[in-house]
Amino acid sequence: MPTWIIYALLSMVFAGLTAVIAKLGLKNVSGDAGLAVRTTFVFLLVWINAIAFRHVREFDQLSWKDVLFLGISGVTTTLSWIFYYRAIKIGDVSTVAVIDKASIVITLILSFWILKEPFTWRIALATALIVSGLLVLTVK
Repeated sequence: MPTWIIYALLSMVFAGLTAVIAKLGLKNVSGDAGLAVRTTFVFLLVWINAIAFRHVREFDQLSWKDVLFLGISGVTTTLSWIFYYRAIKIGDVSTVAVIDKASIVITLILSFWILKEPFTWRIALATALIVSGLLVLTVK
């Protein structure tokens, strides 16, 4: 099994744990306060990881364009997390998570359009199934 698939599967497991654990931590605070605490941990752990594996040496290889795109990605991540935490604070995590994960449809469209990644029948079928599941959950 390729390493990137193992990483993707681990990401899936931890992402699945994240929402349920976060909901437990939001019992006495707003989504925004909970997100601030969570993000502090994320910030510290990411820096520890970068230092421990000596990835900080790569910073001098970043171009201004790399920094710009990573910065924009940081802004979109922040906005996504703010609205996600507000949603799980007041809604059912099971429904919020499905709607949130439907973001893969936007990712797929952008990956074909901007990154010129290949579009296959398997991706088309998977996307149709994701959209169908989203419609089942959200349309009344």
